[in-house]
Amino acid sequence: MATDTQSPPSDAPAGWCGLPAGRTDDAAFIETLLEVHATLFADHFAGDLTVNEQMGIEVRAFRHLEGWRVALVLTPWMLARLLVPERDPHLPLPPEWTAAARRDAPYQVLGPRLTFSILGQNQQAHLNYHPRIGHYLLQPIALNMAPYASPEAVFEAWGEVIRTRDENIEKHRKDCPWQKEISRRELFSRMRGIG
Repeated sequence: MATDTQSPPSDAPAGWCGLPAGRTDDAAFIETLLEVHATLFADHFAGDLTVNEQMGIEVRAFRHLEGWRVALVLTPWMLARLLVPERDPHLPLPPEWTAAARRDAPYQVLGPRLTFSILGQNQQAHLNYHPRIGHYLLQPIALNMAPYASPEAVFEAWGEVIRTRDENIEKHRKDCPWQKEISRRELFSRMRGIG
């Protein structure tokens, strides 16, 4: 398993870096997400009292959506939605977040917040970078795993949030295609995990 200390070449482009060659098919991509987060855990979170080591690492609800690979990633330190671009998303990339600039920078869970559009709705997410994934966006769902006894408890709590939100949308009869897409996929889809 590769570690997160791999460095992009010094001539790495100043723009968005995508998935490295050979990791772009869905199975390899999911395996990469699992490996990267296992390495992040070992290098930055193992033994930390703020994490819940019973969570393990799982990828769920993976899908392709408007030029993004979207998945829920559960780790001992967070539940988050990751959005990995399949092509240049044409979002501004701060100079301190180029691949070359991140080479020697310490790991940061939440990078700068960016606004982007998906399914016709503006969203916000935090920029991040890993040499094995490239640049990606992270939408934190839960950053405290301590209250949960198991991965299923985390997803049951998230499912309840989705159900309540859907009921409120229905009450107000608002059409939110992004929320409907997320709800359907994230409640009924499950991918394999390690841990």
